[in-house]
Amino acid sequence: MNQALELATQALFLSNPNPRVGCVLTAPNGEVIGQGFTQQAGGPHAEVMALRDAASRGCDTRNATAYVTLEPCSHHGRTGPCCDALVQAGVSKVVASLGDPNPLVAGHGFERLRAAGVEVVVGPGAEASRELNIGFFSRMIRGTPWVRLKMAASLDGTTALNNGTSQWITSAAARADGHAWRARACALLTGIGTVLDDNPRLDVRDVPTPRQPHAVVVDSRLETPPDANILIAGRACYIYAAGQNDLKKETALADRGATVVHLPNAHGKVDLRAMLQDLGRRGINELHVEAGHKLNGSLVREGLVDEILLYVAPRLLGPGRGIADFGPLTSLADGLALEFKSVDPVDKDLRIVARVQGRDRF
Repeated sequence: MNQALELATQALFLSNPNPRVGCVLTAPNGEVIGQGFTQQAGGPHAEVMALRDAASRGCDTRNATAYVTLEPCSHHGRTGPCCDALVQAGVSKVVASLGDPNPLVAGHGFERLRAAGVEVVVGPGAEASRELNIGFFSRMIRGTPWVRLKMAASLDGTTALNNGTSQWITSAAARADGHAWRARACALLTGIGTVLDDNPRLDVRDVPTPRQPHAVVVDSRLETPPDANILIAGRACYIYAAGQNDLKKETALADRGATVVHLPNAHGKVDLRAMLQDLGRRGINELHVEAGHKLNGSLVREGLVDEILLYVAPRLLGPGRGIADFGPLTSLADGLALEFKSVDPVDKDLRIVARVQGRDRF
């Protein structure tokens, strides 16, 4: 199962919006005869890749055991049911990390395997598999993506000087590491302030990736320029607005491949919770946020953030823009409670992953 989990990590940048799954096939004597991981959406899943690998080696899959990091699917989507493929291959035992939360599967894969006489064992590697697919579980169970807020700051918490200067607080190595976190996400989100001030591309450049995440802009007054760098040919871009429809602006943005979605709240701003629900319906598992302190603060204040990805540089910058503007608070007990998941050096900087307490209990 550890080998299957290692294979699943190879789908980290590849399989969205499908889960990251690995599969290892062993002969009755324990010899590995096939292995694979889930390919791009519409491509074969891990089990089929492992069966193909076994066939290419000339190995007999009858009475084999399949170690797979998620319940084999049981429905017809862009590919056929993996549970049927395992049965047809003569596999006699399936060891799975945990069940698939997709309502179209949700135990039916295990049922069909058992009905066909296949022994099913569930549990080994469950925690690691769920963590690898935290965004997929979030979308299937909560209906919204896993929201990860990424920031780079000085040791005293400054993300930009008062004049807006922020390039570069952290090292090139930290920026490349941040791009790896971008690459694993389904979509990258920023606010209109960042679009107008920095005109970012908000894509993955510093690490190899087989796909570019979608772009998302929170833009209440629909101010995104049609020539903005974030509008990259061939990449989906969702712009969430709150004002009245402006056909001329929307047509110009649509010509650049953008989709404008109007989701106003009672205050004339974008309804951020409704935005996350809409992104969930669009198949977004992990939403990687790189925005300014105002939008960060709004997401924190509304309880929509699941995890913080923070790069800390060993320098002091004094007064400037902070990480998230959501106060002021009157009690320490009102602060956002986090738990450290990891603290690791990246070149001369530190990378901190901190999760909002209890957010992964769904």
